[in-house]
Amino acid sequence: MAHEDWTVDRLHVALPHSASRQQLLQDVNLTPLDNLPAVLDGWAAAAEQLEAARPRIEAARAHMKTHGALPDDLETRDVTADILRDAEPRQGNRDDRGRGAA
Repeated sequence: MAHEDWTVDRLHVALPHSASRQQLLQDVNLTPLDNLPAVLDGWAAAAEQLEAARPRIEAARAHMKTHGALPDDLETRDVTADILRDAEPRQGNRDDRGRGAA
């Protein structure tokens, strides 16, 4: 899908886990309007990466189901530090919770 064809709903559907879908909605709801295009561009880029990886993911799933293990050519690594780093800017938005329109 072309980058400009994404909508919030399509992004929501493209994300594989409820936690990432919830984070998308939180980001959309808590981001100031001036910053929203950049936030949505980031989510669109992530969704495009997932879509591009889908064939390899499905092949790995099939291999796991058949052989009980991932293919040898797949790299496994701990991505916890990456996830925590990527979440840092969003954690700043959490202070905005509870601030509604007056």
